[in-house]
Order: sequence, then C-alpha cells, then structure tokens
Amino acid sequence: MQKRRLSALEITYISFGFLGIQMGFALQNANASRILQSFGADVHQLSWFWLIAPIMGLIVQPLVGHYSDNTWNRFGRRKPYFLVGAILASIGLVLLPQADLFIAFLPALWVGTGMLMIMDASFNISMEPFRAFVADILNEEQRTVGFTTQTVLIGVGAVVGSWLPYVLTEYFGVANRADEGAVPLNLILSFIIGAAVLIVTILVTVVTTKEYSPEELDKIEKAKAQKLDEITEVKPKDKAKLTDIFVDFVKMPTTMKQLSWVQFFSWFALFGMWVFSTPAIAQHFYNLPHTDSSSEAFNNAGDWVGILFGIYNLVSIPVALSLGKISKYIGRKSTHMYALIIGGISFMSIYIMPDRYWLILPMIGIGIAWASILSMPYAILAGAINPKKMGVYMGIFNFFIVLPQILNGIIGGPMVKYFYSNQAIFALVLSGASMIIAALLVTRVKDVDDVKST
Repeated sequence: MQKRRLSALEITYISFGFLGIQMGFALQNANASRILQSFGADVHQLSWFWLIAPIMGLIVQPLVGHYSDNTWNRFGRRKPYFLVGAILASIGLVLLPQADLFIAFLPALWVGTGMLMIMDASFNISMEPFRAFVADILNEEQRTVGFTTQTVLIGVGAVVGSWLPYVLTEYFGVANRADEGAVPLNLILSFIIGAAVLIVTILVTVVTTKEYSPEELDKIEKAKAQKLDEITEVKPKDKAKLTDIFVDFVKMPTTMKQLSWVQFFSWFALFGMWVFSTPAIAQHFYNLPHTDSSSEAFNNAGDWVGILFGIYNLVSIPVALSLGKISKYIGRKSTHMYALIIGGISFMSIYIMPDRYWLILPMIGIGIAWASILSMPYAILAGAINPKKMGVYMGIFNFFIVLPQILNGIIGGPMVKYFYSNQAIFALVLSGASMIIAALLVTRVKDVDDVKST
C-alpha cells in the first residue's frame, strides 16, 4: 500500500490552517516588542520577555509530537492538537494588546507577558502537528511540494498580519497613537482580526483533509522503515512512554544532527530580527532615543517594521514556489546554502542603508532566506526519519530552533546595553554573521534522498 498522489488543491487544504497560524505569528513578531515597550519594557529587557517564546517551544513541541504520534480518535491523529492550539492562541491574540484592561489586578507588562506565553504555547501546539501532518499524508515525491506550499501559505498569512496595522491606519483612519502605557487601536483591531482568521483557516484544514488511519499507516510505514539504517520503530504492542522522547533524542538520525547546527545559527539570526527590529529602526532611521516608546514617530516606526516584515514574507511566496525546481538542478543543500548566504549579507547591509525606504532591499534578501528556512530543512529531514517517529522527531527538531532563541534571549539584551550602547541596530548585524555561519554548515549535511542524486 502506498500513499496516494494528491492534487494541488488537496495539498493546499492540508496546510491551509498555517495561513491563520502565521498571520497570528506575524502580528506577534512585528508588534510584541512594540507592545511590551508601550507597557513599560526597556529596550535591553525585550529579549528577556521574548524568552517565553522559545521556552514554550522547547517544552510543548516534543510533548505534542510524542502524543500526536500515539493519538487516534474520531477527530484524527494531528487535528485535535492544532484545533485546540488555535482556540487558545486566538484568546491570547485578543488579550495581549489589551493587557492594560487588567491594570487594577496586575501591571499591564506582566499581564501582556502572560498573554504572550499563552500565545506561544498555543502556536507551538498547532505548528508541530502541522509539520508532521504534511509528512503523514504526502508521499516522498510530493513532500517538497507540500512543504513549499506550506511556505507559500505561511507567506500569505504573514504578509496580511504584518501589513494589517498599517493598512487600518492609512486606509481606514484607525488611530495608531495611544496614551502612554496603552496600545493603539490599530493594533488591537489587527489582533482581533488575526484571531478570527486563525480559527476559520484551521477549520478549513480540519473539515477538508482526511488523515490515514493507524492501520493504513502501519502498512505504508513498514515498507519505508525497512529502507532506513536507523530504525527506532515502536512495536505495535508496546505502549508509548513519555521517556521515549529521551531515547529518540539520543538515537536521532545523522542527517538530523547535522541539520541541527544549521538550524541553530539560522534561528539565532531570526530571533534577533524579531526582537530588535522595531527599536533598531526607530533609533537608526527615525533618530529616536532608545527610551522613546510612545511618541507618534515611534508608532510610525513600528508600523513601518510591519511593512518591512510583510515584504520579506511576500518575497518568500514566489521563492518558495521556485525552490522545488531549483533544488532539482543544484540539490536541496546548495539551494539552502545560497539562500542563507543571501540572507546573511542582507542582514548586515541594513546598517549601511541610507534611509528607511532602502530597507526594502535587504528585506528581499531576508525573504529568500526565510522561504528556504521554512521548507528545505524539513524536506531534507523528512527523508531521514522513520515514519513511525515523524511527530516526535519534528518536535525534537524544534529544540534546535528554540535553543538558539533562548541563548539570544539571554545574551541579546545585555549585549545591546553593554556592548552596543543601547544601539539595537548592531543586533541585526550579528544576525547576519550568524546566518552566514549557518550557510557554511549546510555543506556538512547528508541529504539521504535528495532529488538531484536520484
């Protein structure tokens, strides 16, 4: 028995929920630092508050991966997890920018941090099963297409989420200025819209896509497992244990170990961009002091960061559509390496751009890297994993996404304060250097079923 070949529409339905997830994620990435600064956080403290995101990923994704591998009920195998995650994430989206409503009970900054924690935990509950969902349903031939389609939908959602606050202000007259200690109305409405879209898109995937039953998967996966050198299959009669996660971590495939270093330096770079772009651009291009977090100019800078983030996500859409064809000619490894080099150079060039409009140019390069980061490592990894362990290994793979973010979160703020004299722009330069290192490490990766070599 083999997995059936799906149409382009069916492949789109599989990942459609990712559009809503990434819309919410983009709203968070572009605006969380701005919101926390509005609630009183200093620039050098931002990375500490952002630590919540990778810590939640470190805890949640392996657990969700493990349990989703061993779940089957009338709702499916992966579906219950990303549906519950979407509901919880929507609650966090609605309440994060309105944390000041709880001011009588707790400081708005701490309530906002709590909402950020709920959002991040919930996004992780949804995202990990979606990665495994694609690998579960698509055969080896269509996986690259599946992950690039997912990247396209991620790009669409991220563009809409990133641009929404600016569009509400420029075209609908919604205020982007608020009293000190409060969040502008354009952000509040954007987050509410993002929550609604998240629920609707997840429901589209849940309703339209049928998962393979355990019996069907068992027949399909036995043939695949026999081809792998490192078999960690759980026997059918064994009851899966939580401690299996640690065993699986030790026995991870060689390709996964090699990719882990690439992911480490790639995501160290991305975390720096998400945390420090708003203060960096406000200081470097709007000539604002690092203490400014409520002026009209600061909020204009925040809206412009949303536009820039939308641009790199917009660029990632056609790039993602091209990656499959490019990888057929030069291989997935070379494709990913060149994309990361372009991204690293783009990061470092931000420092020398003459004005804020020129920042569109490096964002194009970052968009190329982003498209590859969201698809190539997973396409390479899927071919090296025992299908029985797809969920837990996708969760463990997330370690190498969250650990560099935790490291950057711990050292990033003090570096900005003590090494960069509160000039956050240098955090973006460091991101560029980190991404170049990631590109060099791609050369060490073994792609066991690269389409170029077959």
